[in-house]
Amino acid sequence: MQIILLDKVANLGNLGDIVKVKDGYARNFLIPTKRARRATDAAIKEFEARRAELEKVAAEKLAAAQALGEKLGGLVVVVTQKAGVDGRLFGSVTNHDIAEALVKQGFQVAKAQVRMPNGPLKAVGEFPVQVAPHTDVVVEVTIKVVGETD
Repeated sequence: MQIILLDKVANLGNLGDIVKVKDGYARNFLIPTKRARRATDAAIKEFEARRAELEKVAAEKLAAAQALGEKLGGLVVVVTQKAGVDGRLFGSVTNHDIAEALVKQGFQVAKAQVRMPNGPLKAVGEFPVQVAPHTDVVVEVTIKVVGETD
């Protein structure tokens, strides 16, 4: 299916690009999340008329993400979790837990913006985790997992 991108999409293209993607990806993800539209003649003309407005909104989103990234850079977030004597957790620290801890500290971070390349954290210690408030802004945050024993 031919679509026109209304936002920058990682590994696909930038605002205004006309790309061909699989039908399911377009119908189930890109179009419902308002990141793309079908590339019909009418949609292309409408996009060209609104291009400046969409570029301005995209620039504002990027600026806000960069400001958030500067605040998050080098931040150490402490997460407490029940742990055994040997330092292993009774469960794990997931991206949801990290996003929740960041929200408690006053940062607007969604669960999907926390990237954990090695999977959930299952031990006590300090771990580097990436937070991506925008596709162009990726910040490293240190997560300090503290064991809570009963």
